[in-house]
Amino acid sequence: MSPRAVIVGPPGSGKSTVGPLLAAALGVEFRDSDADIVARTGRTIADIFAEDGEPAFRALEEEAVATGLAEHSGVLSLGGGAPLTPGTRARLAEHTVVFLNVGLAAGVQRTGLSSARPLLAGVNPRATFKKLLDERVPVYREVATVEVVTDDRTPTEIVADLAARLVPAEAKE
Repeated sequence: MSPRAVIVGPPGSGKSTVGPLLAAALGVEFRDSDADIVARTGRTIADIFAEDGEPAFRALEEEAVATGLAEHSGVLSLGGGAPLTPGTRARLAEHTVVFLNVGLAAGVQRTGLSSARPLLAGVNPRATFKKLLDERVPVYREVATVEVVTDDRTPTEIVADLAARLVPAEAKE
């Protein structure tokens, strides 16, 4: 069993919005690795970051992603930093990975620089978000099979684009 599609992207790219809509369009279930971590630990992502630190969270995340990739046959959404882990990148090589790309302005607008996003907290959240994009976009592109720019597009438009691109070749004939 393998996910039909794995969604990656930075905060604000639309993973939590597009993921369930894409799953519905494809007629499959949706699963979120961050939600799996919260369910397993009984703690928020922000609490895990604050109390245990990022390395402890990344270890939990890598385990949750491995489990999701092994068990789930629908659309699996990963936390924004999940592809940073070498083990996760290696596992993603065997899957259809959708990179939801968002630019700086749209990403900042969508996240509202929320304190619920631990890596965006700080003195200059906009600069932090830019640094995050600079570091992560090459990694997202490395693992991606499909890239979609989400700026100035509605979730419905993004899902229609993806659903058309993810239809198996035999179904298009």
